[in-house]
Amino acid sequence: METIYLAKWETRFWAWLIDVLLIGAIYTGIAGSLRLSAELDILSLKGFGFHGILMFVYWTFFEGYNGQSIGKMALNLRVTGRKGEKIDLPTATLESFGKAFLLPLDCLVGWLAMPGSKLRLFNRISNTIVIRTKYEEPEGVTYVKEKE
Repeated sequence: METIYLAKWETRFWAWLIDVLLIGAIYTGIAGSLRLSAELDILSLKGFGFHGILMFVYWTFFEGYNGQSIGKMALNLRVTGRKGEKIDLPTATLESFGKAFLLPLDCLVGWLAMPGSKLRLFNRISNTIVIRTKYEEPEGVTYVKEKE
């Protein structure tokens, strides 16, 4: 039987913040270099917003491909199925939707309706969990910290 360690909300927040800042910087760079800030600002006011769409595509791609966004990679987290298995692109699409467009509601429902489960509403809907990954040296290699 394998032991799976669910990620803490605090660690998940920091991974989310890394992702939002990264995509925000890319969004700002693209808008500035193309001088489209006025047009993109108009898009941001309609529907879900251009930034939300970028976040949705980013999370869907990275988490559907290998279970980790850049923020999750930095903090040793991974999105998996309930048994720790890799998720596919349709599952990542569903899981990412709540995070990109409905995050306050997504988290609030998770915290209030499923206390202690460490699930957002869209984790529950998509049958996913966020786990802490093990960091291990490659086989046959041992890292030694040099004394200072």
